[in-house]
Amino acid sequence: MKLRARFRNFVRVLGYDIAKYYPASHPLARRKDILDKFGISVVLDVGANTGQYAKELRSIGFKGKIISFEPLSFAFKALKANAVTDKSWQVRNFALGSHEGKAILNISGHSTSSSLLDMLPSQIKSDPGSQYVGQEEISVKRLDSIFTSLCHPQDRVYLKIDVQGFEKEVIKGAEHSLQSIAIVQLEMSLAPLYKDELLFSDMCQLLSQYGYFLIAIEPGFQDKATGQLLQIDGIFRRV
Repeated sequence: MKLRARFRNFVRVLGYDIAKYYPASHPLARRKDILDKFGISVVLDVGANTGQYAKELRSIGFKGKIISFEPLSFAFKALKANAVTDKSWQVRNFALGSHEGKAILNISGHSTSSSLLDMLPSQIKSDPGSQYVGQEEISVKRLDSIFTSLCHPQDRVYLKIDVQGFEKEVIKGAEHSLQSIAIVQLEMSLAPLYKDELLFSDMCQLLSQYGYFLIAIEPGFQDKATGQLLQIDGIFRRV
């Protein structure tokens, strides 16, 4: 057995792996390749939490503008702190949806699982710590009402949506903006986790109606007890 293979088997026993970093085998390399190939200059980071996705973009070399949206007050405070030294990273303290006004956000024990939708028992069973522990009134805006203030006509825009089942509402509030958005990445459930959310096949159909087709998938949340993959991220290209 070659030394490289022996070393790789050894680190796998420790719970790690060593893989070639290129688009065919690594999701981050694939995302970087998509950002580069389509000349993306602006990423709209919807459902930013504390900025994990934006920091990941910077780690793979994206140098364009990032605009992060996070309505939850304590998560936004951390998001703002993380973005303070990055002049090309802007933050907004509101949610995006299909209607403008106020709404009640359900706060999860794991803040990344907070949602405007009711959580189903299947989500709690697969991740007991994610059950709701409180609520907060937040502001909601439509992307269509603010898009021209965020992006210029020459921008190549990448829309990322991670809003725990509320993705459909964000899309509905961005119907006109989508005409100027090259790539959409959004979280999709393979099994019902939040009330009234669209599942994978229906979300693919919805995006198809707006002129997008699926070009990549990134694995996401899975049930640790059963091994069932429950959520994935789909990346869609505008035709």
